[in-house]
Amino acid sequence: MEELDLLTQYVPWILLLSVWESVWKAIALWKAARNNQLTWYVCILVFNTVGILPILYIKFFQNKKVAF
Repeated sequence: MEELDLLTQYVPWILLLSVWESVWKAIALWKAARNNQLTWYVCILVFNTVGILPILYIKFFQNKKVAF
């Protein structure tokens, strides 16, 4: 019985983290594909880092296009 209570306590957090990871991963995968960065695309796709790797990619490592 105690195990069931513990499980129900953590389910909302697991769902929240899953949604958080999915959103950031989708954005980063889209940007990596648009920038033809296959290495980043594969790394973001394979590794689950609770959104840390996708956020780092978006913030620091994507190719920034200069608008003229």
